[in-house]
Amino acid sequence: MTIRVLVVDDQALVRAGFGVLVDNAPDMVVVGEAADGLEATELVEATRPDVVMMDIRMPRIDGIEATRLITSGAGTEHVRVLILTTFDLDEYVYAALRAGASGFLLKDTPPEQLLAAIRIIASGDALLAPSVTRRMIAEIATRSHHEVTADVKMFDVLTAREHEVLLLVAQGYSNQEIAESLFMSPATAKTHVSRLLTKLDARDRVQLVVLAYESGLVGDRR
Repeated sequence: MTIRVLVVDDQALVRAGFGVLVDNAPDMVVVGEAADGLEATELVEATRPDVVMMDIRMPRIDGIEATRLITSGAGTEHVRVLILTTFDLDEYVYAALRAGASGFLLKDTPPEQLLAAIRIIASGDALLAPSVTRRMIAEIATRSHHEVTADVKMFDVLTAREHEVLLLVAQGYSNQEIAESLFMSPATAKTHVSRLLTKLDARDRVQLVVLAYESGLVGDRR
């Protein structure tokens, strides 16, 4: 299957560079380029991409609002958004993930890793840059300490094992790390994560992390 990609960035040179990289991949094609969030939402409607490579700081509509509009829009809710930014401590990343983004990477990510990330996002999984995963989780925990916004009762449908898996997902563990920690196979860990996504009606594991912390299920609730 060819992955359809929309490139969104307010710098023409950046768009061109990402476009060449994606078009040269044998399993991808660029279906459009947008210079701001408003143009991005319009092109998503017109081109129906699988993945949107989204910058955050842009004129008219920024990447956060554009992500929210795309992931919640009728007919475009299946589109996956991969946030790309220059700084690993960008203050807007947390808001972008809450808006429905499925991943976050730095713009200086090596080309082969960026292409791999697009494939991961397109397959329905989620991804955060290794250098910021733990910090993003800490940020979620800090904000959630002050305001619990999700209902913990939603977790009543989970089995004891699924609770264990969710706690590890919330700490940023990969399926392999979950398997090693709970003495199960990676395939079994993946199955548990899939069941969590279904039971909690979450788009991907990034949203599982957000739900776990915003409900107060994990983190400091003193």
